[in-house]
Amino acid sequence: MSLFNLTYTKTKLKNGLEVILHKDSSLPLVAVNIWYKVGSANERKGKTGLAHLFEHMMFQGSENVPKEMHFKYIQEAGGILNGSTSFDRTNYYEKLPSNAIEIPLWLESDRMGFLLNALDEEKLENQKSVVINERLERYDNQPYGLSWEILVKNLFPKNHPYSWPTIGFKEDIESFNLEDVKNFFKSFYSPSNATLVVAGDITESETLQLIEKYFAEIPSYETPASPIAPDFQLNEKIFIEHKDNVQLPRLYLAFPTVKSYEPKDAELEILSDILSGSKNSRLNKRLVIDEMIAQDVTAFQFSGKFGGMFMIISTAKPGVEISDLKKKILEELSLISSNGISEKELTKTRNGIKSNFISAMQNLDNIADHLNHYNFYINEPNSFEWDLNRYMLIQTTDIKLVCNELLNKNYLELNIIPKEK
Repeated sequence: MSLFNLTYTKTKLKNGLEVILHKDSSLPLVAVNIWYKVGSANERKGKTGLAHLFEHMMFQGSENVPKEMHFKYIQEAGGILNGSTSFDRTNYYEKLPSNAIEIPLWLESDRMGFLLNALDEEKLENQKSVVINERLERYDNQPYGLSWEILVKNLFPKNHPYSWPTIGFKEDIESFNLEDVKNFFKSFYSPSNATLVVAGDITESETLQLIEKYFAEIPSYETPASPIAPDFQLNEKIFIEHKDNVQLPRLYLAFPTVKSYEPKDAELEILSDILSGSKNSRLNKRLVIDEMIAQDVTAFQFSGKFGGMFMIISTAKPGVEISDLKKKILEELSLISSNGISEKELTKTRNGIKSNFISAMQNLDNIADHLNHYNFYINEPNSFEWDLNRYMLIQTTDIKLVCNELLNKNYLELNIIPKEK
């Protein structure tokens, strides 16, 4: 049997909660991973940051779990836990010894079914302050920290669900009241809007009985329609200059591309690796090592449910103009567009991707999260092998073609430069 061919069972409770179970008894551990189908893309302007704020509120106690005790119960059982919010979804997870499986199931069910009565003004105001401080530290007061916010605001069309940052705008966060938070919960934290993955050293029938015990009686709410985000291209090149408290200029080139798992998504990921994935990758070797005009350079393909972009970012060495960096980067893209890449480059990248897949399969947390990820994006939890084959089947001609398409697109150029002293 293939390393990547995982067995699983998928079922749905009467309240709409989707359940995915995967048995792996190699270690006496269990991972509980729940995805709610809500992220910052489900917000609207004036209410940005609510999905991320609510992630914080989910750790402030529920009807039968006092504040701070969610962490305490899991950690005392020898486990780890956390949560995260993206454009597309909000995720909560625990990993702990399998003989303690009831603890995370009880905790997750209590905050899914019995959070509303535990929400109060004091908790909300406290977490608003925490999130605002997080925004100040990671974005507003961080060198180059506003780059992502500037990029998504100007690359994606007005009112596109990716046109604001996941953390939200400060004025929106400050304005949230208890009614906003409760309405958000009733809109998006329904069992019918969630998928629960339990993976590890389990007996599937017994685990399903426990899930029924803790989750089956939680009522569902009606969930708003998914955001609409048509495909788009830029009508013209966009140039933005932003002055910041930085020592060195930094260049950002952003090209609108494809959504998750659409054709060209994997090709663009491979292109990004060939450009900047290692010390001897094309842009790193040329800009950082050989010509010594850049401090660093990175490229990546971001793909989400509602859109995507290909990014190249490079910080100039002292005395180097951003225009020089841009010229050399576009030259390298033109070389690939004209001459393609070598089989050696492609093989190296493929091997690295396969190695990453194999590493992910050694970690129960990653397996549980990937089952949720694939289920969310392509409705097939066991897509590890299919996903890997996307990369393994790509040819050098595919990379040449996708690079040529990039060069024929309009793009956004952001220059972050030092403030005048």
